[in-house]
Amino acid sequence: MKLESYEDAKNWLYSLKNRGATYGIERMEVFAELLVNPQASFPSIHIAGTNGKGSTAAMLESMFRANGYKTGLSTSPHLVRQGERIQVNREILSEEKILEYTRELKGLGDSIEDPEMRPSFFEFMTAMAFLHFQRSQVDIAIVEVGLGGRLDATNILMPELAVITSVGMDHCEILGDTLEKIAWEKAGIVKPGVPTVIGKLPNEAKEAVSRVCEKRGSPLISIEESYPGEESYPETNLSGGYQRINAATATVSARTLSERFKVDENRCLEALKEVNWPARWDMRRMKHRDIIFDVSHNEEGSRWLASNLSDWIEKGGIPLDIVVGIMGDYRARSLMPVIASFARSITLVMPQQSRSASFESLEEFIPDDFEGEIKRGSIEELFPGKGKCLLDQPSKHAVLVTGSIYLIGEIWERYYESSPVGQGMLQDF
Repeated sequence: MKLESYEDAKNWLYSLKNRGATYGIERMEVFAELLVNPQASFPSIHIAGTNGKGSTAAMLESMFRANGYKTGLSTSPHLVRQGERIQVNREILSEEKILEYTRELKGLGDSIEDPEMRPSFFEFMTAMAFLHFQRSQVDIAIVEVGLGGRLDATNILMPELAVITSVGMDHCEILGDTLEKIAWEKAGIVKPGVPTVIGKLPNEAKEAVSRVCEKRGSPLISIEESYPGEESYPETNLSGGYQRINAATATVSARTLSERFKVDENRCLEALKEVNWPARWDMRRMKHRDIIFDVSHNEEGSRWLASNLSDWIEKGGIPLDIVVGIMGDYRARSLMPVIASFARSITLVMPQQSRSASFESLEEFIPDDFEGEIKRGSIEELFPGKGKCLLDQPSKHAVLVTGSIYLIGEIWERYYESSPVGQGMLQDF
């Protein structure tokens, strides 16, 4: 297939979905070897965690860039544009560059004799990120794990620092059904002699990570041992109590690397107040009412959503009109009761992803004593075009959109973009 345009590249990349999201690093190692291991050409920080890894990555990027370093940032999935996954100094990779890299990397991938060893979409994008960081000559790259840690494609890195932000119950069918098992998988990014920073972890998870660090000779630094209490955690412009935990994790991480990467702590603290990481308790204004976007896609995220909503009510907020859509029925079990506790009305939607929870599943987990209105809707009718929202009627009740990042990505494309971007098809990889 000849790649003449970004659309061609996008469609070819989408075709890689048929290869699946194979969990393991052997294919990635083979592909990286063909590229002469670009990941070895720049220093990196490797970040795993059930929640908070993207926010912490964005915070670290902001801190290092504020101190004059040229930064690489690799995160997933993207919200609206594919290029969000690969950024240098927070400039997203353009469609033109994605086309160029896809042409180059496709040829290398096709040269692998065994079709089973050719890269998946995520492996392809990981290689693209590492190659772009190498060619951009970044001073440091902050790389977010895609899933788990031990067998994630990003784990071919030999970083300066490993970070585990949190451990909760998610992706249990792959990572295990206990906190100990999940923590062990995430601790797979711990490297011999390389320090590891951890956020607030449950004791069971903390003990599992500690055992791995001890076995591998990795110095373990916990934010709970670095600060006297949560009230002393650094402040950030990102809303939500959990973001101060992430800010503490980022700050301790920067301190840990201070011998090699000199930073001014005051400049770092200021950078934490200028972090760009949207859709995390992200309040905005429509014409007639406030709207909050908040990604909350697992059990731990549901607890933090409950905390944010409790704070909302304590500070004088009133029940919200909530729009929700999520991936996987099991995630609805923890999210829907939280939503029902703070909602005036609930509108159920299904993002255009194969794993979207059905209306029936979402309704099943709404408590019987919920007295508000429950509606089924679609993203297309609720957000029919740029700057248009069916719920934007004069009201003192804010709108909350929560659940999957894919849901919020679809809405943002319709509400904030003048024309369809059409890159949501590449999100769920």
